[in-house]
Amino acid sequence: MENNFKMVAKTLFGFEALLEKELIQLGAQDVKTGVRNVSFVGDKGFMYKANLALRTAIKILKPIKTFKVISEQDLYDQVYKMPWENYIKPTGSLAIDATVHSKVFTHSKYIALKTKDAIVDKFRDTTKERPNVDLRFPDLKINVHIDRNQCTISLDTSGESLHRRGYKMATNIAPINEVLAAGIIMLSGWDGQSDFMDPMCGSGTILAEAAMIACNIPPNLMRKEFAFERWQDWDVDLFEKIEESLLKKTRDFHHKIIGYDKSPSAVRKAQDNIKNAHLDEFITIQHEDFFKTQKAGENKLHMVFNPPYGERLDIDMEKFYASIGDTLKQNYPGTDAWFITSNLDALKHVGLRPSRKIQLYNAKLESRLVKYVMYEGSKKAKYNK
Repeated sequence: MENNFKMVAKTLFGFEALLEKELIQLGAQDVKTGVRNVSFVGDKGFMYKANLALRTAIKILKPIKTFKVISEQDLYDQVYKMPWENYIKPTGSLAIDATVHSKVFTHSKYIALKTKDAIVDKFRDTTKERPNVDLRFPDLKINVHIDRNQCTISLDTSGESLHRRGYKMATNIAPINEVLAAGIIMLSGWDGQSDFMDPMCGSGTILAEAAMIACNIPPNLMRKEFAFERWQDWDVDLFEKIEESLLKKTRDFHHKIIGYDKSPSAVRKAQDNIKNAHLDEFITIQHEDFFKTQKAGENKLHMVFNPPYGERLDIDMEKFYASIGDTLKQNYPGTDAWFITSNLDALKHVGLRPSRKIQLYNAKLESRLVKYVMYEGSKKAKYNK
């Protein structure tokens, strides 16, 4: 059996417990939750599986060395000593990114440069050749993390952030990140057992992620490339086997996923993205203004959306959020409605009491994911049954 090793999956603030659950369900061992990350143990096949199947991970790192550092020269010496020939050819290419939380080391770019110098010098001294830096398509992507005087060197197994699923060809103003969308849907508890709606669907990200969750489709099947595909130990047969086993676990979906947007160009972009993701058999997108719509049928409806925050769109936010509350209250009985916003003042104008509020971040904006339960008939009637 192949050797197991430690990996670290990075995520967004507030999604740590979701990612932990995803990893356990996938079969990870020794799962431990940190801040914006979850560490776990698995083999090479599991590394492939995690990159393909995790919905709330942004990146999966494989730590290869941890040591104490007291100076920049010390960092250089420690990195120089590492057996880089195991990971990259002398004529290969590399890219390095660094994060630092330290009083001694304050510039992440300088730390990345010092690490690059050590690796390049080592190859030049031992082989007379040296790897080149290639920030876009490197053979090896290296992550340096310094926390006070503790340094961890990791290989980046993912490459480009895992939120770049590969299905989104067109976007609108302020599109939602795919990992954020998937995490919100998972936090909302949607399990694919009811109709689903995004009434302000933009480029269709929430709809696509909802369909993949409902059908248990791995989110990263359409990615052009993962970083590990350029590694010396890349095993295409194993990767295809893992892909096949994940596809066998997909499931049927017997409800509707509906998207509305009042912008015709947004509707077209969303339709293109959904078609590109091969999800158009599950999703219908219509050109509608949510405030002029009402719920179709008696079935329970699960609604998740990302309304404008007023950051990039010129809208009367108080009026707009009051209209959200009115439309939900008057036209959407039997609906669990969830939405995320960073406009915490506008939220006060919804005029409904949220049954849940969860703190998240949308990029750097502190946000709230809120839930409003719209009962059939009056609330009083609900409790008198």
